[in-house]
Amino acid sequence: MKKFRKVLDGLTTSSPGGTIGTPSGGSAAGTPTAAPTPKEIDVQETLISENFQLCKTVRHGFPYQPTALAFDPVQKILAIGSRSGGVRILGRPGVDCYCQHESGAAVLQLQFLINEGALVTACADDTLHLWNLRQRRPAVLHSLKFNRERITFCHLPFQSKWLYVGTERGNTHIVNIESFVLSGYVIMWNKAIELSTKTHPGPVVHLSDSPKDEGKLLIGFESGTVVQWDLRAKKADFRIYYDEAIHSVSWHHEGKTFMCSHSDGSLTLWNLRNTTKPFQVTFPHGKIQKDGRKESCKPILKVEYKTSRSSEPFVIFSGGLSYDKAGRRPTLTIMHGKAITVLEMDYPIVEFMVLCETPYINEVQDPYAVVVLLEKDLIVVDLTQSNFPVFENPYPMDVHESPVTCTAYFADCPPDIIPILYSIGAKHKKTGYSQKEWPVSGGSWTLGSHTYPEIIITGHADGSVKFWDASAFTLQMLYKLKTSKVFEKPKPGEGRAAELGEEDPFAVQMVSWCPQSRIFCVVGISAHIILYRFSKYDSNTQIVSLEVRLQCDSEDIITPSENENNPCFSEPGPHSPQPHHQHPASPGSRTPEGAKDSIPCLKVKDRVVRVPPGYQSELVIQLLWVDGEPPPQITSVDINSAYGLLAFGNCNGLAVVDYLQKTVLLCISTLDLYGATDPYQRLTRSPRRNRQSTSGLTELTDNQQSTDMDRSKSPTSVHYPTSLHNDPRVLPEPVASLRASHCSPVFYLLDNGHASRRAMLQQLHGVTMYSHDEHHTTTTSYCWNERESRENSFSRSRSSSVSSIDRDTKEAVTTLQFGESYGRKNDVLPGPCLWVGTSLGVVLLIPMSIPIDHEERMEDSVTVGPSGAVQMLKGSVLRFAFLDCSGALIQCPYEVWRDQNAPEDSDRPRRRKLVHFSPSSSQDACGEGHLTVVCSERQAKVFLMPSQSCLFVHNITESSFVLRADVVSVCNSVCLACFCANGHVMMLSLPSLRPLMDVNYLPLTDMRIARTFYFTNGGQALYLSSPTEIQRITYTQEMCDNLQEMLGELFTPIETPEAQNRGFLKGFFGGNPQTFDREELFGEAAAGKASRSLAQHIPGQGGLEGMKVAAGGAVGELARARIALDERGQRLGELEERTALMMTSAETFSKHAHEMMLKCKDKKWYQF
Repeated sequence: MKKFRKVLDGLTTSSPGGTIGTPSGGSAAGTPTAAPTPKEIDVQETLISENFQLCKTVRHGFPYQPTALAFDPVQKILAIGSRSGGVRILGRPGVDCYCQHESGAAVLQLQFLINEGALVTACADDTLHLWNLRQRRPAVLHSLKFNRERITFCHLPFQSKWLYVGTERGNTHIVNIESFVLSGYVIMWNKAIELSTKTHPGPVVHLSDSPKDEGKLLIGFESGTVVQWDLRAKKADFRIYYDEAIHSVSWHHEGKTFMCSHSDGSLTLWNLRNTTKPFQVTFPHGKIQKDGRKESCKPILKVEYKTSRSSEPFVIFSGGLSYDKAGRRPTLTIMHGKAITVLEMDYPIVEFMVLCETPYINEVQDPYAVVVLLEKDLIVVDLTQSNFPVFENPYPMDVHESPVTCTAYFADCPPDIIPILYSIGAKHKKTGYSQKEWPVSGGSWTLGSHTYPEIIITGHADGSVKFWDASAFTLQMLYKLKTSKVFEKPKPGEGRAAELGEEDPFAVQMVSWCPQSRIFCVVGISAHIILYRFSKYDSNTQIVSLEVRLQCDSEDIITPSENENNPCFSEPGPHSPQPHHQHPASPGSRTPEGAKDSIPCLKVKDRVVRVPPGYQSELVIQLLWVDGEPPPQITSVDINSAYGLLAFGNCNGLAVVDYLQKTVLLCISTLDLYGATDPYQRLTRSPRRNRQSTSGLTELTDNQQSTDMDRSKSPTSVHYPTSLHNDPRVLPEPVASLRASHCSPVFYLLDNGHASRRAMLQQLHGVTMYSHDEHHTTTTSYCWNERESRENSFSRSRSSSVSSIDRDTKEAVTTLQFGESYGRKNDVLPGPCLWVGTSLGVVLLIPMSIPIDHEERMEDSVTVGPSGAVQMLKGSVLRFAFLDCSGALIQCPYEVWRDQNAPEDSDRPRRRKLVHFSPSSSQDACGEGHLTVVCSERQAKVFLMPSQSCLFVHNITESSFVLRADVVSVCNSVCLACFCANGHVMMLSLPSLRPLMDVNYLPLTDMRIARTFYFTNGGQALYLSSPTEIQRITYTQEMCDNLQEMLGELFTPIETPEAQNRGFLKGFFGGNPQTFDREELFGEAAAGKASRSLAQHIPGQGGLEGMKVAAGGAVGELARARIALDERGQRLGELEERTALMMTSAETFSKHAHEMMLKCKDKKWYQF
């Protein structure tokens, strides 16, 4: 056991093992209070650095900005490439793998080596990559970088090791898949076309084998030229010249006809017997106009021509609609015989692929489904039914159905919560799906041994909240809640949304959930809070609404002397926020000056509504407009079901609501929280204007710049010395509050303390706009390098000139936490308390008196009395947590869930059942106290309660700031997990705050990551890696070691189906396809070697990954041998080249010598 002995003499912090952290006496937190007697804290810290390792686990959601699609018809797995260089490989539910190209170049095309467990990717940097899919985490085996040509199209015939690569110059190269080197066989564009042709045919847009003869390659050029190249004879069989550009080509399985799609919206059918003109030309969506001409149509980007044994052939294509139909959605057209079905899509079509029963192109295809990859969705259409229904997608592809605005992650939930949420959510599922099984069914996945209930909650811009089952590295939607149903629909052109240009007034800003009591709290962007209770029964409910006027009066004069002799919470002061329990004014009420006043942003439904089973709204809390100013966004919230209390705060102050009695207990400004204990001893706050233009809630413009600069100055302001800018209170509010905003998804943008909701929602869609520099200039892009330079230029130190506080800076409540603690230093027993943290690093403690008896609790009021306790840290306070004196985490008390809508039982009256975790419950003696962990943007401290002595302090970062901090349970212990703006993920032991891990994991390139990063118990975390994808990571060594067994297998051994016997007659009459030996044509012996300057071979790391997976086994040995052979083969290849040059030279010399000998053989000596 490691013993920490703390002698609290008010000056130093020491231990027998050396000093841990930094002395608290000289820190910004002030001097720790001396305890009456030395305390001895025995803590067994079991966590060590070897327990931690950071790695990605799985990625959920729809691939962001998809570009390519491929399907293995034998393994039945699907691959999707993206613009950022990512590849998602999907199989049966649970088989979901994400790969990333190191270059980050966009994926142009994907080609499976069918039933071989490998995938070829062609990227925009003109590099081919071969991925090994026979390991759970695929890796690149080989890469081939083209130096002089740009890749436009690839084709890999079934059961062939030779990949055809078309280029922008119109040439076709051939790559050996096994060695990943170029063959010397090249089809040059000038050989493919006729010599008399005067123009370049354009890039290669299509390559395919003839189903009738593998030795014939069909090459399609963009200009409209199609060439069938005889690979053996090295010449063209025929050439087709068409007036319209070609986008795609598709063969009939017999190899006698093929179909082309063109840029004018036409389809041409060509017969090999007569290639001078098309056999058939159709405009599927082009109607004949009155003048007899065809109306112009959009290009048909892709066509697939598939035959069926039991019915007419299928012709499936995308695009081709007429231009005159403006506003029509993208379409996929299915022509089956004479029937034409047009399927409208919600998003543009990126790619589609028809799934067939056979991998052989010379057999009847029998298509059964078509996979359609859209810009923001993936759908699969069932072709076996006449109405073409879609399959129900088992993957969580709709995470981004509305943009994600916040996340929450709960591990080790009560085991009954997932089934009950699923049963409620299943009642609201859509119907009309195909009854057949999902066709992408490849791979294998089993439930691992390290599984426990996990739930992810996502809040969205449209006000919806989704609960997801995240157990065992999967993601499945359980339940969807629409918070907008609580409010009346705003009429077009009316209300606050129209006045402020608000597009998503219901957007979810943060959530708070108690899984044990099933109490759920949603904070909205329009300064509203909705409290939900869970019920298995439907009910008729009258929604109760509370309106709170949480707004400081900026005209008041506030001096230290005002509050010296006044109790902190005796009566609400003249500058304190005022609660409104009733609706004091209609939405149209205004002040005599015409400004909005005392109205909420949204109107709650005032009638009885019928709510279905699930989460049912019990209380809505709304902040009110004051003097024409909308309420600032809520920056923090906490709810406790055992106390029946809800607390929330913003940049104006703090409010505490009793949701059982539906009353406001406390509504007070941040400044009044201090009373006489204000650590800053603030001077007079200069007056501001009562009313400010509502244009300040939208993006700043050049015309507003001077106004905002003037507004940020006080009429009586004086010029401070430059040195005062080291104090955060002197910074303009956009700078100070921007840094404070990363503890929650609230963005402070303007100097009046109000956040621009429109600007926040723009960020949710990837657009960033801040007014964050000293002069309030507008920036349309946000650079983190610039951000860090600003961070370096402003220190968060509070040791200098705290009296010269900026006149317009407000102090926001950044975090709140209910819990059992000691409200005063002389308390003997713990009681209910509320811990308050502010954006200036101040920690306040508010004790409460709550009736214990059920009847008394529902009738008597809860009393709230401040203790005056103040502690200080560097930076905004982000997180509170409580430990007992043995280092174990103390859970917050909660109420056991009970269904309030359940039928009454006279034998068992409905009473509240509370579960308390007192700090003294796990200790021998009562009154021993507990530890409080406080983490801010820059610092972490551990206090001993009730003495409020600082035991440990650790400066987390000096050059950056913490965005997210959580106290988590891991490896049967607890630690403090931090994610910093510079991308570092840190782990600190508790209570000693000893650094355990510091990994530079993720450079913060997007505010989305800061807004959605979330640590949870069990060594897991998540963040939104793109607008459509959730990335989960682990930070424990144990989970990293067990990751291989938790992931699904992409490759399963399956026998390749045999080709059908076509019969004697078809073979006799030339119907049987001809086979030929590609090795004989493309191998080095026949074709020679390609120029080394054309492409460069790059060995991949796939073999090394394989060795890690199968270290010490036969697979590992084979992988090592293969790598060694590759390296040796490369050296031998260079030697072979030199040897070949010498042999060529020797052969040339021998040939010339032989010719000379024959020439001189019959000559006499005198003829020389």
